[in-house]
Amino acid sequence: MAYEAGDYESIALERRGHVAVLTLNRPDRLNAISITLRQEVEQAVAAVRADDEVRALVLTGAGRGFCAGADLLGTTPVATGRVEEPTAQDGRLDEMGWVGRWAMMWAGFDKPIVGAINGVAAGAGMSTALACDVRIGAPAARFKSVFIERSLSPDSGLSYFLPRVVGYAAAADIIFTSRTLDAEEALRIGLLNRIVPAERLVDEAVAYAELMTQWPPMALRMSKRVLQHNTDAGLEAALRYETVGLGLARKAPHDVAESRAAFVEKRKGVYTGS
Repeated sequence: MAYEAGDYESIALERRGHVAVLTLNRPDRLNAISITLRQEVEQAVAAVRADDEVRALVLTGAGRGFCAGADLLGTTPVATGRVEEPTAQDGRLDEMGWVGRWAMMWAGFDKPIVGAINGVAAGAGMSTALACDVRIGAPAARFKSVFIERSLSPDSGLSYFLPRVVGYAAAADIIFTSRTLDAEEALRIGLLNRIVPAERLVDEAVAYAELMTQWPPMALRMSKRVLQHNTDAGLEAALRYETVGLGLARKAPHDVAESRAAFVEKRKGVYTGS
């Protein structure tokens, strides 16, 4: 698995213990999503997902922006996603478009994602921030939906993620007015979990992720899956899915025994995912 910045043109990827740090790295374009950036992110996310040593992901941006959304002005501009595109697999038209596949990639990632929001997150960049499980922001963090200003309705998962984070009325306010939310308001309404000094943002995000990675990996992944599934489930269906999740979480006999031993011996557990 590649963790050297030189392996990529538009992103950087490193590993700090059990935490991978993925940085969108087009600071001159506020990390707007070009075709190259999108392809490299897809490759990196797939590699991180397959690496059992990585138990959580920190996502951030280089420079003064987190992600300004789709790059509509670069040398290889990205389509809005409203036009059907051929898939790489079979050449058929894909009505979801790249923006849908982008949202599904983040939503389907089975390890916790900590967003380190260093600056503006707009359009598909805001959707990307919202797809993270939790978000830490620098004081310069900003959120802006943008879509209505471009004569568009929301895409890239914004209409799905945003009301689940802040509720329908707050989401309607943000989308219909397209106003900018600063870090303090974002914290107040739940777009951010906390605000930390800019110079410590990534380190704090990694430390936050490490709080999660100290626990049994299978239990952590199943906790995310159950939480995601049960956000839209009725009580009975949620209880049934919890039972399924419990069974899968305990299919790691070493970690099950270690969690019991750590509790009895009053020590920190050492978990392997097996």
